[in-house]
Amino acid sequence: MELQSRRLKGGARVINLKTLDDVANLRESVEVECKLAAGADGKGRLPREFWPTYSAFANTRGGIILLGLREDAGHFSLHGIEETDRVVNDLFNTANNPEKVSVNLLDDNHVRRLSIEGKELIAVEVPAADRKQKPVYVNNNPLYTYRRLYNGDRRCDQERIGRLYGDREDSRDHRVVLRSSIADLDPESLEAYRNTIRGYKPDHPWANGDCLTLLRALGAWDQDPESREEGLTLAGILMLGQWHVIHRHFPYFFLDYQERPTEEEQMRDDLRWVDRVIHDGTWSGNIFDFYRRVVRRLYADVKVPFVLKNNVRQDDTPVHKALREAMVNALIHADYRDRASVEILKQPSGFVFRHPGVLRVPAAKALRGGLSDCRNPSLQKMFLMIGLGEKAGSGMAKIQQGWQHTGGTIRLEDSVEPFDHTLLKLDFPGEEKISRHSRRMTVNLAGNLAVKVAEMTAVKILELMTEKPDITVADIAVILGKSKRSVERLVHDLKSQGKVDRVGSLRAGRWVVGKNSLPKPT
Repeated sequence: MELQSRRLKGGARVINLKTLDDVANLRESVEVECKLAAGADGKGRLPREFWPTYSAFANTRGGIILLGLREDAGHFSLHGIEETDRVVNDLFNTANNPEKVSVNLLDDNHVRRLSIEGKELIAVEVPAADRKQKPVYVNNNPLYTYRRLYNGDRRCDQERIGRLYGDREDSRDHRVVLRSSIADLDPESLEAYRNTIRGYKPDHPWANGDCLTLLRALGAWDQDPESREEGLTLAGILMLGQWHVIHRHFPYFFLDYQERPTEEEQMRDDLRWVDRVIHDGTWSGNIFDFYRRVVRRLYADVKVPFVLKNNVRQDDTPVHKALREAMVNALIHADYRDRASVEILKQPSGFVFRHPGVLRVPAAKALRGGLSDCRNPSLQKMFLMIGLGEKAGSGMAKIQQGWQHTGGTIRLEDSVEPFDHTLLKLDFPGEEKISRHSRRMTVNLAGNLAVKVAEMTAVKILELMTEKPDITVADIAVILGKSKRSVERLVHDLKSQGKVDRVGSLRAGRWVVGKNSLPKPT
């Protein structure tokens, strides 16, 4: 059985273990551990192996240790503890001994006595440690740091211990990289970022100042407090740096976007993905360029009303904002020292945003909003400067508010297997699939249906040209969620059919749509 419990207001659990049948059906898990704790005289003694489990629970998600149960081939029976006071006294004496345990997380609310059939058990709830208390280790040696995997306690390697120590810091991305220079940044990324500021805040003084002033203001350039040497910060390198420079400081850095195929495509064509963005040597590979390349792909097929305002299509719906915020959330909360990659999946059932590193705030609290503990606040500041991301814990609330327009669900969870990572899943309701599914039918069914979908796209192109004669092919591709090349082919066909003509130059010209080119409304 799963150990049934509920949380009190103060965080402690009320254990629901009442009968011998409950004991017989009990199984150890990632959050439950059972120990005999009989001692040499059989009356009760805190076992030495209690403390590795304490460390493991504290460094993972917390858990319950039940003392007084005998194990036989994975099944448990009631033994009981006669001298419960002795065991509890030993527990608190040792927990408060820094030579044995690095930090005591227990108080009276975490230790409870349970009575079953006249015999007493002791239930010890070990809470998850705060990130500033980790690693929780035993024997006055950080190398004896444990974590909980499935139903066992595993020693952490030095790399993981180092990451636990690193996560004690509120921020690491503000650190100055000695002997770095502006030459370590990708010049096209820097100029594109500056242009984005100009578009978002045309009159902002940083938009037109020199590069060093801009980088200082963003937190991408600073002075090392010890050496007094100036240089790029880790955030500046991650956001705008060149690929080889990023990898010099973050060997596991990897950003991955995948659009997954439908089940039919997987079975028929053995496709793993239908679109993918990773660093392939043709672009910088930094965070800002990844965001620019991926964000429009994310919501290219989200259905929105066709509305023009001042000759500009209004397609920034709450769903678009939710997807945009979810992507920024993954990028600014990632632990780029860890082995997992940033992975963003677009699939028929919804979206998945994965980033390396576990949550700094419990999932339930993060979903409620109002509580923020960003791992990379300097990166967060850089996104805020261009109108992206939220502060003060409101980002997750914005994602939920936007996604509720789909009627779908949100799930937030983290895991330490195979590497530390966090998943944010945005699922469509029921059997509803992402709107690109209809576009995928051109691949699945081909023939007349493919022709019909192409004709519908051509009509949309003509409508856009009618509403905005100076619109560019590139803008049409973005609005329709198509590649520029496919739009160019359709425009060529429309011109050859006499349905549209181009008057003037490519840059300053306009489209002229034939009178009978658009279908009459029915």
